[in-house]
Parts: sequence; structure tokens; C-alpha cells
Amino acid sequence: MDGLSRRRVLLTGGTLGAFGALSMASPAHARSLWTWAPSGSVAGKGAGLDPDWVWDEEVDRLVAAVIDRGDVPRVNELLRQWTRNDQPLPTALPADLREYMERARQLPAWADRAKLEVAAEFNKSRGLYLNLLNGVGGGMLSTAIPREARSVYYSKGGADMEDRVAKTSMLGFAVGDLNAFRPDGDVIVQAVKTRLVHAAVRHLLPQSPAWARTSGGQTVPISQADMLVTWHSLPTYAMRKMLEWKVPITSTEAEGYLHVWQVTAHMLGIRDEYIPATWDEADAQSKQVLDPVLGPTPEGVELTDILLGQLAEQTSPGGIDRPLVNALGRYLVGDQVADWDGIPEEPFWEKAIATAWPKLVAFREKLIPLPLVPPLAWTIDEAARKYILFYLTKGQGTEISIPETNRPG
Repeated sequence: MDGLSRRRVLLTGGTLGAFGALSMASPAHARSLWTWAPSGSVAGKGAGLDPDWVWDEEVDRLVAAVIDRGDVPRVNELLRQWTRNDQPLPTALPADLREYMERARQLPAWADRAKLEVAAEFNKSRGLYLNLLNGVGGGMLSTAIPREARSVYYSKGGADMEDRVAKTSMLGFAVGDLNAFRPDGDVIVQAVKTRLVHAAVRHLLPQSPAWARTSGGQTVPISQADMLVTWHSLPTYAMRKMLEWKVPITSTEAEGYLHVWQVTAHMLGIRDEYIPATWDEADAQSKQVLDPVLGPTPEGVELTDILLGQLAEQTSPGGIDRPLVNALGRYLVGDQVADWDGIPEEPFWEKAIATAWPKLVAFREKLIPLPLVPPLAWTIDEAARKYILFYLTKGQGTEISIPETNRPG
């Protein structure tokens, strides 16, 4: 198992033992034929190529060159100085990288500032749900995506999951920030840096024997299809859950929330012809690219244990609330995904959460229209975000940086 925790695999009750050897051939891991039409995208047209065979060619070549010529430490040091959307890029960056980043930081022509502001207000009042769904729920989904779990585990970030989660949280928090795409925000910064990291992983991970043994034949990770799968595990999943919880959302709010993630997808390097134009198109695409690929892996079980352990430590030092955290994870993603992730059943807490959460949502929604509630809710959510990042980085802070190696060992 390459050092994975046998204790956590045993907690799955034998599921992986029976399923793991056949996982690559299992229908749960099979990809459907690509039939989603580019006419449903923000571009409204496209070549219709299967995104599983499309990557991010220009930046991939560029970052590979940066790694091969030994420029990574210098570039990372310079990128630490770039922290705001409106800030000029460091002039000392290598000319080819700087020229590319100047283009990559530009918003698409179809970006709508008014919709982005609607999204900011939506995040302000619904931050509790969005942080829970995009953070905990999305995290549990991601560990049940075999390709993503393995890419995370065997890349450099898999060796220090607290730092890895902190870096991922920086992008997620940036998307949900009130200033996200404003001049003093930082979502453009974090998205472009993440795009560089993805390119580095595409260059490095094929050199990892451990990843190659478990990749199911994929020779280059993080294809456009993989990015779409991850994307749907965030906004599409979050919107479905909020509707399931009967959170009242206006059509304007729904459109704004979709738009902030559409623009983010573009900034991360997803081609416009693959970015859904509407929630109906997003649901249709998600059913084709996300649902069929979910399943168990030893790496996913191990990562889930680490993530839930971190959450338990954040809420209660010493981890005494781990059963409650397990139950929360199962409630957010459902029994099937939770079983694949190796999350133990917690009958008492699962029943308690299933009973209490809908009532909490209903009560909270009655308070939302009151004048002081959205600002107060945002203040609390922002404090929680800062605490999470402080905890994960042990007060030292972190930066999204380009890796130059895979996971050691």
C-alpha cells in the first residue's frame, strides 16, 4: 500500500479489499462517452473535443521549461510579492513567464461585473452554507474522485496535507470573498498561481512510479475533464445541496453565484467551450463527468482520514468531536460516497444532524432579511476562515507555490 494507513483501510469494512483490485474496470470508475454539446457553454460553440484529451498546452510547456532550467525557487520568491488583483507582476520574473501571466490574469470579455457583485452579496449572506459545502463537502467528494485523490496524494502536496488544504482553502476563500474580483481582491492572483501549479504537476507526476502504477492508464494528470470534475464538486454540488436544504435563492442570486465560478473556471485554464452557461447545463455536464467516476481508492481513504482529523482538531483540540465530524461528513456527501471514503457510521450523531440541520437552516433563513444579520454573519464566517488558515499553517502562513518535486518516498 505504499505506506498508506492500514488502519483506515480496515475501517471501510472490507469494501476496498473487495473493490480495489477491480477498481479500474469497475463501472463506478468508467467514463461516459463525451456527448455534452459546446452550444451549452459560455462560448456557445466549440470543437466538441473530449476534454479528457485536452490539457493546458501553453502553460504546460512554459512551466516545464521553468522547472527544467532550475528557475522555480526564484520564481516562487518573486510570486510571494504578488498578492492583489490590481498589482503589477514582479518585473524580475522570467520574461516568458511574465508575458504569459499578463495575458492569463485578464478577465474574459464575457465577465459581468454586476453579476460578480451579486455573487459577493450572496456569499455575504450564505457564507455558512458555502464554506461548509465547498470546504467539508467538496473535500469529501474530492477524495472519492480516484484521479484527484491520487494526484493529490502522490504530488508534493500530499506529504503535508495541512499545508495542502491551506493552499486549496486560499483559492476557495478568495472566490467567496466580498472583494473577489475587485482591484483589492486576490482571486485572480490565486487562480493564476494555481494554474501554474497544475502545469507543474502535469510535468512532474508522470515521473512518479507510484502514481503511474495507480493512474489507470492516464499518462498526464489534470486534463480539462479532471478540472471539470473538480469544478462540479464545488459550485454544482453546493447549489444542489442548498436547494435540497430549501435555502431560498432568487434567480438573480443563482445566476450571480454561477457566474463567479464561471469566471474562476476560465481563470484556472478551463476552456470556455467546456464551461456551462446555465445551471441546467451544469447539472447535465456534472451527471456525465462527475457522477460516473466517483469511487474508492486507498489514497482517498487516507486523505479523508487526514482531512476529517484536521476538522476535528479545529473544532475541538484533542479531536474529541471526531464522531460528530464523521457524521457531518456522511450527512454532506451521503452514505455511498462516505462509505467509499471510509468514513465510519455514527448512528447517534447522524440522526441528530439530520434532524437539527434543516431546522437550523429554516431558522437562519428567517433571520437573513433583518438589517444587521448579513454583516454579522459575514464577520463570523470571515473570522472562521482566518482561524482555519491560521490553524492549518500553525500561524506561519502559506503561499500557493510551484512545486519542483513529487511526494518523497
